[in-house]
Amino acid sequence: MPDYVIAPRPQPSLPVQGTSAMFPVGRIFCVGRNYAEHAIEMGSDPTREPPFYFAKPADAVLTGGADMPYPSQTKELHHEMELVVAIGTGGVDIALGDALKHVWGYCAGLDMTRRDIQNAAKKTGRPWDMGKGFDHSAPMGTLIQAGSFDPTKGKIQLNVNGTLRQVSDLSKMIWSVAEVIANLSSLVRLQPGDLIMTGTPENVAAVNRGDLLEGFVEGVGEVRTKIV
Repeated sequence: MPDYVIAPRPQPSLPVQGTSAMFPVGRIFCVGRNYAEHAIEMGSDPTREPPFYFAKPADAVLTGGADMPYPSQTKELHHEMELVVAIGTGGVDIALGDALKHVWGYCAGLDMTRRDIQNAAKKTGRPWDMGKGFDHSAPMGTLIQAGSFDPTKGKIQLNVNGTLRQVSDLSKMIWSVAEVIANLSSLVRLQPGDLIMTGTPENVAAVNRGDLLEGFVEGVGEVRTKIV
């Protein structure tokens, strides 16, 4: 065993539906503006320009329906409901026709965003890291194995305090899951344990302390967290 000078941090992981096994999380890649209506509401052109990515740290994952602390240094915390893809087999320059073979499973997730911090960074051309990659910023549900799940269609929605906030269909992604995997693997070597958050539909909005967020992806499952 290596003789570390400090104790290694715990391995971030996701629970797997129906088992006591855990999926170890490596990197979290996020696709920006991957639904046309969301791109429009964020002031962008929803044409099929090449996808772009940002990242969250692995330990941003929040599981088990745990409460999410309202983050510091923001007055505008937004929800973004997403399908999450868990990579089981790594690769580089993955062919489009082989892309889904690299998927271990899927879950529902939330890309929580300090929107005021992100917007300030955009105006000055600075990185989004502190708007996107903060502590507990990636609540996620239970992973299902890929099996026969078809990531090209199915309802995706989010309720806040029992009221519908976001609803769309996976078929409305500008770039499909397979296309994202193929493209991303041309930029980095994907590794087992990597997660890909595939973008959010329209109607992102602010949440406050005490709000209960309950998301759902048809055929995949739920994600739940309360802002405290």
